[in-house]
Amino acid sequence: MSNRVRARDLGIKIGRMETGKLNAITDVEGVGVGHVTLIRGEGPLKIGKGPVRTGATAIVPHSGNLYENKVTAAVDIYNGYGKSVGLEQVVFMGVIETPIMLTDTLNTWIVADAVLDYFGERFGEPPPSLNPVVGETNGGFLNDSYGRHVRKAHVFEAIDKARSSAGRGKVEEGNVGGGTPMTGYGLKGGIGTASRKYENFTVGALVQLNCGRREDLIIDGVHVGRDLVVPEPRKKMATGNSIMMIVATDLALDSRQLWKVAKRAVLGLARTGSYGSVTSGDYVIAFSTAKQKVEDLIKMLPDYKTIRGESYLNPVYEATADAVEESILNALFKAETMEGINGNVRYALPIDQVKECFKKNGRELEST
Repeated sequence: MSNRVRARDLGIKIGRMETGKLNAITDVEGVGVGHVTLIRGEGPLKIGKGPVRTGATAIVPHSGNLYENKVTAAVDIYNGYGKSVGLEQVVFMGVIETPIMLTDTLNTWIVADAVLDYFGERFGEPPPSLNPVVGETNGGFLNDSYGRHVRKAHVFEAIDKARSSAGRGKVEEGNVGGGTPMTGYGLKGGIGTASRKYENFTVGALVQLNCGRREDLIIDGVHVGRDLVVPEPRKKMATGNSIMMIVATDLALDSRQLWKVAKRAVLGLARTGSYGSVTSGDYVIAFSTAKQKVEDLIKMLPDYKTIRGESYLNPVYEATADAVEESILNALFKAETMEGINGNVRYALPIDQVKECFKKNGRELEST
């Protein structure tokens, strides 16, 4: 069993808001997450055979048939270097009608194709048309990406897990699902999640982290990256590029409002040190389960009688930036050192060194 901890276990608390019970995207009622992780083989790369370090992650807003019961959604593309599927229709129609899938870059189209089959086989007669939503980041430093090892059965399993855990499941983090081979700030990246509660609403975030340079890494305001010492990779490659950020809320926002919320996710990313490099595909998908009324939130705010315009969204924006920032940190803290193709290694964030960096800056982190 891994001895890796989450950021909050060390006393790192991002922002002023409380977290949900699990501090995960699944704190938003009805939301489920399912991972399938594929790890096999070692040694030299043999395309089509491995080594394999990949997987798939499914996020569902509810456990039912999303085509028949769509949810309001929005997309913000901060930097469009990526191969995602289905985002244009979400932008124009303002709804999501399939699970959101995350995977390794060249598996994108296989995963989208499997989502089509899922609806036909799990729900009976397939819909007349369907818009699979798939996001990716590139794990090619550790994984046989051109081998495209994710298959239909893996996608089905991930979605089934997400639907069965909807609203009640803890979320695995680090080297799991679509995040299995990923890099974060030159270290081992992967999946991370967090949540925030405020008055009558919850915001949850989940990221697939694969971007940033080690020297740029900032943890809760402390520039730790420039002081971290880990072995340099034998083969120089991009330290990692791209991040998928999923934001969920139970507040009944329309698509335009969700788009404004989605834009704030990048603020959480920026706080960790990313500047959005040329080849970093930085995407945000936001959706609402519409369990809580905006009118109820407005009445709970201390200055509700003088609220103008949409300033009631300010706490939603704050919750989003904080949850995304903490999700990124959780991905780093939970990920473990991994060896992949050709002996390439991504080293885990050295927690002892992080503690020393904080101490140098007058802050003591908790022991684990």
